[in-house]
Amino acid sequence: MTFMPRFFVLTALVCAPLFSMAHAQDAKPSGASPAAVQDKTLTIFAAASMKNALDDVDAAYTAKYGTKIVVSYAASSALAKQLEQGAPADIFISADTDWMDYSAGKKTISEPSRVNLLGNKIVLIAPKDSKIANVMIGPGFDLAKLAGDGRIATGDVKAVPVGKYAKAALEKLGAWQAAEPKFAMAESVRAALALVARGEANVGIVYETDAKVEPGVKIVGAFPADSHPAIIYPVAATTNAKADANGYLAFLRSGAAKAIFEKYGFTFLIKPIS
Repeated sequence: MTFMPRFFVLTALVCAPLFSMAHAQDAKPSGASPAAVQDKTLTIFAAASMKNALDDVDAAYTAKYGTKIVVSYAASSALAKQLEQGAPADIFISADTDWMDYSAGKKTISEPSRVNLLGNKIVLIAPKDSKIANVMIGPGFDLAKLAGDGRIATGDVKAVPVGKYAKAALEKLGAWQAAEPKFAMAESVRAALALVARGEANVGIVYETDAKVEPGVKIVGAFPADSHPAIIYPVAATTNAKADANGYLAFLRSGAAKAIFEKYGFTFLIKPIS
């Protein structure tokens, strides 16, 4: 039997763990650990109409704080239902108070963090090359006649906020009953906007902010503010939000965010906190 000198045995025993540690260190990715990276990411559920403005706000936030923002844009109704079903998110921004109330009732948002952040307007749009122009919207407004043989696009009037606002306005103006059969109900305001931009609907009812960012449409009329409930965008942290969500909410209420939102046509409903 061959015996190894004690020196070599001890050297092997000492070096083996060091060798393993060195390899373990080499195997680690450079930079922060996966957990740390995950902690520096916030997931936002936001009404589809906010996309352009919120993308700019989020870029400014990331540039300042280094936190990555991931946003899911959809109709507020769809987002509220996803939260109810357990979808992970840190912040919810709805295009109406009804769906935020719904989420509060389902205990998916933190009520103390809730604030009414933005306001908006609804307008009548047509494809950019349409002959329709300068429509006076008021009592007796005949939307059905204006649409002719074409369709009228807006969000689903039973669930999507813009559709609910549109129906309320048309009912008050006495135009809903005749126009209802011509409506093409879309899953979100951006889907309705696209129908008009592609010429698949003669007219549409969307938020003013949406119309301003779509070159394929033009605004042909504005709905009186008193023809529908006030358009309010509430924001809140979810009940499972990361701690960083508080900083993000504060940034949404800042002067920097206010300037961006107002550039896109939103009304800032609160006094900036910084």
